[in-house]
Amino acid sequence: MRLKFWMTFAGSFWAVTTALAQTPAVTAPGASSAEHAGFIKMVRGDVQLLNAGGVLRPARAGDEVAPIERLVTGPDAAASVVLRDGSTLVVGPSSRVDLKEFSFDATTQDGNMLVGLLRGSLRMITGLIGKRHPDAVRIETQTATIGIRGTDFIVQADAQQ
Repeated sequence: MRLKFWMTFAGSFWAVTTALAQTPAVTAPGASSAEHAGFIKMVRGDVQLLNAGGVLRPARAGDEVAPIERLVTGPDAAASVVLRDGSTLVVGPSSRVDLKEFSFDATTQDGNMLVGLLRGSLRMITGLIGKRHPDAVRIETQTATIGIRGTDFIVQADAQQ
């Protein structure tokens, strides 16, 4: 497994999603429930959500995302997820990203998040959890766990050549 990190953003997909990621976090209809981690903000192409019970469903803008859920994008697809703490996950084509753990208390602004990148690419702009408690944000890949100290980064996991 090859792992790459970029601090500058090149390519049309990332250029388009930069504007999306910089928009203020908004709350989806019915998004006050602490039962969900966030919501799908944008979907392009074939994007699926797989819940902890093994149920696969097409992802649509406005759909809630559970604290434990997998996002799968097709070869020409992409999606963005806004979490309740304001974090934004932008998932590139041919990707599998697991939200393995997410908790956030809006009153105390405490929480934690664990995201697994199984395949593909992920851009993340951290929200309140990453800003207030950077040690509480973790990204896992097949070969590494990454502790994040920045607020905007990209991770790509490719199969070994």
